[in-house]
Amino acid sequence: MKKLLCIALMAMGSLLHAQNDLPKSATDVSPLLIGEKISDITLKSVEDKDVNTASVFSKKKTVLVFYRGGWCPYCNKHLSALGEAEATLLELGYQIVAISPDAPKNLKATIEKDKVNYTLLSDSKGDLAKEMGIAFQAPSNYQSVLSKGSDGLNSSYLPVPSVFIVNLEGEIEFEYITPDYKHRLSNELLIAVAKALKK
Repeated sequence: MKKLLCIALMAMGSLLHAQNDLPKSATDVSPLLIGEKISDITLKSVEDKDVNTASVFSKKKTVLVFYRGGWCPYCNKHLSALGEAEATLLELGYQIVAISPDAPKNLKATIEKDKVNYTLLSDSKGDLAKEMGIAFQAPSNYQSVLSKGSDGLNSSYLPVPSVFIVNLEGEIEFEYITPDYKHRLSNELLIAVAKALKK
């Protein structure tokens, strides 16, 4: 019994330590750099199935988008705008993959609400956002909305809204990271960069 209690306390301690290791604000993050490779991380699909990032990236060059959740009006606006750029990006040989802390069932709601045709994936535990160096401690007033959106798996982190272009090997070729969640990458700039990287 003592052994079990000790293991439980150690697990709780490491969880709290991991949460405290997150940067305190969006301006304190240290993202991966252009040229660095993203580790293979398991996420959840809209159907609540495991999806490995390496298998996603190996299909096509990827416009990888991180957003805060379907509850965020600025994110919803950005997701809709990306839908308008999707046809051009597909012609250029890219796929769009957007990732948030939302649970799979809430991804479905976002797809219906924002009329999204591209792939949405769930990173409720923040494994990929932390790997990318864009996760930070959520302010206390966000914790209940994050918990609800992630089905209780997350109340501690937010991703900084970001756009990466990733090659077939999972290496970063471009990144746009904005600590001010009200500002997002324009479609015009995204398409210009996508065209330049195809040359």
